[in-house]
Amino acid sequence: MNKHYDVLIVGAGASGIGVGILMKQMGCDSFCLIDRGEIGATFRKWPKEMRFITPSFPSQGFGQTDLNAVVPKTSPGYTLNEEHPTGEDYAEYLELLVNHYELPVRTGVEVKEVRKLDRQFFKVNTAQETITSWFVVWAAGEYQYPDLGVFPGAELCIHNSQIHSFEKMKEDDYLVIGGYESGLDAVYQLNKIQKKSRLIAKTPTWKIDSSDPSVILSPYTFSRMKEAIPEGRIKVYEQQIVNSVRKEKAHYYVNTLEGHQFISHTPPILATGFKGSTSIISNLFEFGEHGKPLVNDKDESTKCEGLFLCGPELRHDSHVFCYIYKFRQRFPVLAKEIGSRLNLNLEILDLYRKENFYLDDLSECGERCEC
Repeated sequence: MNKHYDVLIVGAGASGIGVGILMKQMGCDSFCLIDRGEIGATFRKWPKEMRFITPSFPSQGFGQTDLNAVVPKTSPGYTLNEEHPTGEDYAEYLELLVNHYELPVRTGVEVKEVRKLDRQFFKVNTAQETITSWFVVWAAGEYQYPDLGVFPGAELCIHNSQIHSFEKMKEDDYLVIGGYESGLDAVYQLNKIQKKSRLIAKTPTWKIDSSDPSVILSPYTFSRMKEAIPEGRIKVYEQQIVNSVRKEKAHYYVNTLEGHQFISHTPPILATGFKGSTSIISNLFEFGEHGKPLVNDKDESTKCEGLFLCGPELRHDSHVFCYIYKFRQRFPVLAKEIGSRLNLNLEILDLYRKENFYLDDLSECGERCEC
């Protein structure tokens, strides 16, 4: 028998739970969150050593909400006693929120297809059943969808998201492709366990003059690298654009547009980003020149009415909402739109605006984010 909801939220991570709490607070009594894994599954898949680069700190009493919180009046820093939580830590915070707000979450439900029928309701086919709903909020994220097509031979590499723990890396020398946070974190973690590494960076993010942490290295990463580089185990090759990787016998050959070749005895570590979960339902979105889904000013698909996008794939022109403190400010925008169409109680949105959780005027966003 098919299940029907007014609102179906796909993804029980930071963005899905954040929107789910708003649905509950607005009095929606017919909604559900589904996830193919556990609550916070993406964060549980982080390498054991990886930590948040955005600091968590309980300062709500002074009008400054924890940067990693997904709902006002909560703080991962306070709850977890960690300034830079691990992925497992953060998943615990999300699970506490689900329990506290009694959210209707169903795990182990994998979406296979989403269709819009007769311009009215959605039909969501999963591995287990068919679900219908008036609205779909796509909050499945991107971390579990690595981009292995960035250049020929990328599939020969190991994506940084596929590393369970750097402590289990047994070889003595590694090649890392990518000069943003993930690439720098990889060479830092390898250095900690006395491993040599070579970093190939298209962009020297540590030299860019900007105040946006999505463009430059975060202070957290910069300070760690400042300590690690002098130890001599990390070599950095700047402004090198990798255009192919090939394997011959036991060696991997990494070639760049600049004519350099790097040889590795181990699969190169790929830290060049993700294709994102919207690739599953690309037929329901138009895509812009930046390659990201196009949405209107309510974060609703420009192609499919009733389908909303939230999380790190969200983009408005040059503004990318790639960190929790960025994309959480759009939860109330789409919640207000859905709530208005369902005649829900919108009073809770006043609290979100008061707590600086509400960004509906993008002209106030002055920095460009390129993560």
